[in-house]
This record gives sequence, C-alpha cells and structure tokens, in this order.
Amino acid sequence: MTDGMLPTERHSFSAIVDRPPLALPGKARIIVWTIVNLEVWDISRPMARQVIPAPTGQMLLPDVANWSWHEYGMRVGVWRFFDLYRRLGLRPTLSINARVCTDYARVAAEARDAGWEFMGHAYEQMPIHKVDDQRAMIHRSMDLLQGFTGKRPVGWLGPGLTQTLETPELLAEAGVKYIGDWVYDDEPTVIRTHNGPLVTLPYSVELNDIPMMIVQHHESGYWKQRVMDQFQRLHAEGGDRPKIMAIAIHPYISGQPHRIRYLEEIYQEIAGYDGVLHWNGEQIYDWYNGVAQVHP
Repeated sequence: MTDGMLPTERHSFSAIVDRPPLALPGKARIIVWTIVNLEVWDISRPMARQVIPAPTGQMLLPDVANWSWHEYGMRVGVWRFFDLYRRLGLRPTLSINARVCTDYARVAAEARDAGWEFMGHAYEQMPIHKVDDQRAMIHRSMDLLQGFTGKRPVGWLGPGLTQTLETPELLAEAGVKYIGDWVYDDEPTVIRTHNGPLVTLPYSVELNDIPMMIVQHHESGYWKQRVMDQFQRLHAEGGDRPKIMAIAIHPYISGQPHRIRYLEEIYQEIAGYDGVLHWNGEQIYDWYNGVAQVHP
C-alpha cells in the first residue's frame, strides 16, 4: 500500500481564531459528546493498565488481579451507566472493541438495543503498533460490529488513542468517516489520507477518566471539578463560536460505587445551562459534514 503521511502532511496548521465560526442548530453554544469505552483484556497478555501494581514491580502473567478489576466493569459498573443514560434519555457513543460482541454479548446487546452509537475501537485492547496485520484487524472489527448491529460504524477511536502513520489510510479504506484520536482542537477538522478525507472530532483527552483517575491518581471528586471547569469555559466561549466537549468514561473506573455519583452530578449541573446539545459522534459528524461537505 501507499506509505502513510506525517500528521503535519495531513493537515496544515490552523489557528482557531482564523476560521469562520461554525453554527449549531438553535444557536446552541456547546455539544457534550459522551463516550463509553468497552474493552476486552486478554488474560494471556499484560493488562491494558493496572490498579494494583505487581509485587516488587515485576509484571507477572496471568495478571488475574487487574483482569478482575476490568471484569467488574462489565459485570457491574456498566449497568450503572445503562441506568443513568436511560434515566437521562441520552444515547452515548460506545467506543467498543469488536470482540466485546462475542465475549460480552449481553453487554453489547444492551447498548445496541438502547440505540447507542457503536464506534470502532479495534478488535481487542492492545496498541495498534503491536497488531501484526493492521488492515485485517480493522476490517475484521468493522465487519463484526456491522454484523452485530446491522449498521457499519462511521467512527473510530484507537485503543489508547494509538495509531501508526498508515492507520488513517486503512480506516478510510474500511469506510470510517470520523476519528477521535487527534486531540488537537475544540472543533472538527479534516485530515488527508491517500484514500480520501477523514473528519477529526474533538476528544477531550484530559477529561478521560483513565489519565485523571488511574494515571494522575486524583481523588474521585476532582474529576467532576475538572469536567465542570472545562464545560463552563467552553460554554462561555460558545457564545461567539460553539465548542465540543467529550466526556470519556470506562465502567471499571467511573462505574465504581465511589465514583458514579460524580458522573451523575456532572449531568445534573450541565442541565442547568441553556444552549447545550448532547450528541453522539455520528450526530456531530453529520452536522459538520453537512456544513463542510467532506464526504458525499
């Protein structure tokens, strides 16, 4: 295949203040994009992340303790999410390893039947750089999700936001229209690939519960404070040019009993503001594509 491009070859630098402002329906100020991440951690490999460090720092396999921590999210934590979004009447984006549809079919079916948007998130949770045949994995993932839901996903998020220089070409080839891996803007942008353009949607990486809770080790309540600080600033700026804020959560983290209240309180506080749209990734893409005419 044709070699990939450097990021700077895919999109020229663009200062946000130099672009004409976009306009949302009803003069809305901000889009809140909720993303629930569902993953499969293969017990035969090192775990994607750890809540309990290995004794003396030596990684051991199998890592049953950290595998079980993730498993809690699928058995218990995610059902708190389903209950919350059912009560709120929201249909989030589901960033999903395709293997979830086979290993955790009960969970995937609940999201499908609730009308959530399925977004490709590789076949299983491992860095794109470690996949032997990236093209085959992407097509396998997209085909499996299409077969499970009856609809081919239009979005993709790399596991751990990983991608190689060739990944955008392979995603465009597989029918992907938007990605969330480029966390460099508050507005959608368009990047070039040898197989046609891709739209990037703003993914607020510093609000993701992994860096906040597991990497930076903040107290649970501080996550809510950071989310609301970001929301309030973007909502204020949205009076001049609308913004997008992503809330990305994992059931084994934000679905824990000591954290779920803060997720609930975020939506309660956001509900007190006017001009807020709760859209999933496909809705954001459709709106932006209607304006920018990226894809026919």
